[in-house]
Amino acid sequence: MQQKVFEHRLSNGMVVLGEPMPWLESVAFSLLLPAGTQNEPKQRLGLAGMTLEMCQRGAGPYSSRDIVERLDFLGVDRSSNVTTFHTTMSMAAMSRVLEPTLEVAAAIVLEPHFPEDELDEARQSALLELASIDDDPAQKCFKELKRMRFGEVFGRSSLGSESGLTETTLEDCKQFHRNHYTPDRTILSLAGNFDWDRFLVIAERLFGGWKGPAYVGPTSVASIPGNSHLKHDSQQTHIALAYDSVPYNHPEYYQGRGLVGILSDGMSSRLFAEVREKRGLVYSVSASAHSLHNCGSVLCYAGTTAPRAQETLDVTVQTIRSLGNGIDPNELKRLKARVRTSLVMEQESSSSRSSQMAHDWAYLGRVPSRKELLQTIEALTCESLLNHYKNHPPGRWSLVTIGPDPLEFTDAVS
Repeated sequence: MQQKVFEHRLSNGMVVLGEPMPWLESVAFSLLLPAGTQNEPKQRLGLAGMTLEMCQRGAGPYSSRDIVERLDFLGVDRSSNVTTFHTTMSMAAMSRVLEPTLEVAAAIVLEPHFPEDELDEARQSALLELASIDDDPAQKCFKELKRMRFGEVFGRSSLGSESGLTETTLEDCKQFHRNHYTPDRTILSLAGNFDWDRFLVIAERLFGGWKGPAYVGPTSVASIPGNSHLKHDSQQTHIALAYDSVPYNHPEYYQGRGLVGILSDGMSSRLFAEVREKRGLVYSVSASAHSLHNCGSVLCYAGTTAPRAQETLDVTVQTIRSLGNGIDPNELKRLKARVRTSLVMEQESSSSRSSQMAHDWAYLGRVPSRKELLQTIEALTCESLLNHYKNHPPGRWSLVTIGPDPLEFTDAVS
């Protein structure tokens, strides 16, 4: 079926995207706001998340309870989160209730009440979520890896810090909203069964009069190699490992992403087969591509027993480096089959498509078509993947371990 992605920019700078999927009965949208953890003052870590939470506790004509009841009545599936560069709000519902659903979302973004009597409740909820990380060493390991690898600003966790959450005031939330909930660089991305012209009228009515300060882009991000161990008396050791790769906007991104797929996509992947199935070293092992604008990395995780931790790390690194020995044609076939399947599945999910379009526009300034992506993947060869590995070999390693004893890894500082 012919794919058509519509693009429009409101006079205030807000970008509106839409892809009709008329075979669906649903519609989904993602609002991507340039208000991430990088925008938080150093002494107020967690402010972005607190602001998002307070925005949803009453807005426009709705009280906090009204928002919940209204969205439940409309049958809306919703989520929200904060990342390094963005605050995201996503909603999905039946097509016939698009307009009233978007009205609630617009009120949350543009007209939050910031009720003072709900600040402490929001704060306690955030503190409990932060404290829960102590019961999840794997998540804690990745949190520390990102902090070490990307630095104080770009390695921040959306959970914030205990002192930052404790000291955040209602005025801090209001100021963060005024400074960073701005139409400039905000993206509203819609996918599903809708009429584009009608949608533009609704978007203009709800967001056309929105004013705010100009967006200030992030400074350049760079990876930081290093090695860190967090002592934890346990029978387990958690290993988080990272190395340089190309970022999402790089011309060879899908070459790099293809290598990650061969490493970690599926039960036939090299890491799963070699580290878990063949040697029985771990209960969990994975690798994923991670981009922060101009800075790309591959993030790896392995969970194992303490006595086998050193061997696990050694074999994991050996498996990563084995990519330099060549790619088997069957590995490439499996990779391409998985991509084709994911593209087909995306055609059945308005939520997945709206989110992907917003992400593409934020990092590329355009939305590549499925046909373009499929052609890029089909053009991958064993030789092109090997050449990419040789031109962009793993380097600038970062290692974080949580367990009884530190591990040896000289590459962590190279």
